[in-house]
Amino acid sequence: MENNRDAPTWQVIGAGVVALAIAMGIGRFAFTPLLPLMLRDGALEGGSGATWAAANYAGYLLGALTAPLIASRPDKGMRPALVGIAATTVAIPLAVSLGWAGLGPLLRGASGVFSAWVLVGTSAWCLTELARRGRAEAGAWVYTGVGIGIALTGILTWLGGGEPSGYLWLGLGVIASLGFAPVAYVMRRGRREPRDASRVTTGKVWRREPLLILAYGAFGFGYIVPATFLPVMARRQVDDPLIFGLTWPLFGLAAALSVAAAARWLSGRPRRRVWALAQTAMAIGTALPFLTQSIWSLAASAVFVGGSFMISTMAGLQLARELDPENPAPLQAAMTVAFAVGQILGPLLVQALGTGLAGVDPLSVSHACATIVLAVTAAWLWAGSRAPAISKEETR
Repeated sequence: MENNRDAPTWQVIGAGVVALAIAMGIGRFAFTPLLPLMLRDGALEGGSGATWAAANYAGYLLGALTAPLIASRPDKGMRPALVGIAATTVAIPLAVSLGWAGLGPLLRGASGVFSAWVLVGTSAWCLTELARRGRAEAGAWVYTGVGIGIALTGILTWLGGGEPSGYLWLGLGVIASLGFAPVAYVMRRGRREPRDASRVTTGKVWRREPLLILAYGAFGFGYIVPATFLPVMARRQVDDPLIFGLTWPLFGLAAALSVAAAARWLSGRPRRRVWALAQTAMAIGTALPFLTQSIWSLAASAVFVGGSFMISTMAGLQLARELDPENPAPLQAAMTVAFAVGQILGPLLVQALGTGLAGVDPLSVSHACATIVLAVTAAWLWAGSRAPAISKEETR
């Protein structure tokens, strides 16, 4: 229950939304809509884009592995991480302007670490606060911040596509800085009792559920290729930022709306089937750029992939909790590690194909590989779909 000292529940939800919008929209995925603009401005060469992207995903993996260090006091971890996202974002255009573009992967790697800390800290703090107030069912609204952040970043880069990319990086850094203040204010009004940090051991889990963990890793590999390179492919078709820049806002809007759609229409469905359906939709989204890279095909790909990756995330982690309700953390941690590794492999595959096979379009081949991996794992998930249904409370 709330007391006079507590921040209102709507402020807790709002702070979580803002924190995830900064962490994911800027810390994780700002590079996606800015990559074609940086290539246009000559701030980056074609092959280095994959290196920047992979560095961010490697940082996210490191952040996920070290997140238990802040689990006992998420408020202490979130604040410096949010400041870190703002600082590394502002530093990117400064480094490029000084001719230090080689620092870009390091800055994006650090941003990936901070993003993981914010995601873990926000989940721990917001969900605990809401549960304490008897409003646990409102927790799903916090995760709309992921899609909202992606959409708003995409809209900013879409509307400002005629400006130098460095200005947009600075703008995103300022936005991240401004967003820190309300989050910090709300967190100061919440309870600060230390929580027990559970020790997570994943070795035995890998042996018990290897295919499930690999399926989640396949999800990370499958979605990250379009999530990194869709705007670049769109720019190949139409060299107008007001047109090719629309792919990323579409991706984010689909991600935000999919959470509400899952709560409304997918409640009562077995978790494996929900995940399998989402993975199938994602496979369709990755197949489209392989078949044709028209602007309409890429826009449809953004909707299919953007509208399915949050559902896959929720269904996969819910399934882990169902398989081990007493202690789901080890399986969820192993799945998160596999997911992060899959994210790293996607851009690295694009880079390897781009430098090793003459005459091959690395993005088309990478989308084909993602489609095959997603389709195979979706079929496996569907075949094993005998799990209990997702309740409405869990998908709200």
